Amino acid sequence: MAMMEILPSAETPMPTDESFRNPPDDEMRAILAATRVIAVVGASQRPERPSYDVMRFLLSRGYRVYPVNPGLAGREILGCPVVATLADVPEPVDMVDVFRSPEHVDAIVTEALALDPRPKTLWLQIDVIAPDAAARAAAAGLDVVMDRCPKIELMRRVRTPDDATGA
Repeated sequence: MAMMEILPSAETPMPTDESFRNPPDDEMRAILAATRVIAVVGASQRPERPSYDVMRFLLSRGYRVYPVNPGLAGREILGCPVVATLADVPEPVDMVDVFRSPEHVDAIVTEALALDPRPKTLWLQIDVIAPDAAARAAAAGLDVVMDRCPKIELMRRVRTPDDATGA
């Protein structure tokens, strides 16, 4: 088992919307630790895209990942079957990780809230800032993280010796 080092970090408010704050570091750490199944909405099959890189990282950390992209449904990305909608994911989702532009987030929240059971977390990637949709998800009981990347947060909080070498 690799040795892990917990890295210190500072809580930062969202610079783009004063009414929203991401969870404190200890809560974000708990969200990432409790998550097992992630639906990546807006997943791409192109290796140069951030969603592809994040999927690869999450898979390497043992998460079960389901790419969601109606244009690629029925194919595979990194060995994972692509589904058209969140409702098509074949098991309960812990986290919905969104790689779509902000104008699409409200519909994604509607889709996530229709799931039974509901996901525990709505995670909006860097530059995906949708305060109204985030507030709706939070009001429905979901943990919400906005304008952050789970790969970056995982690497910032817990590093193994392999992270330093890029392995």
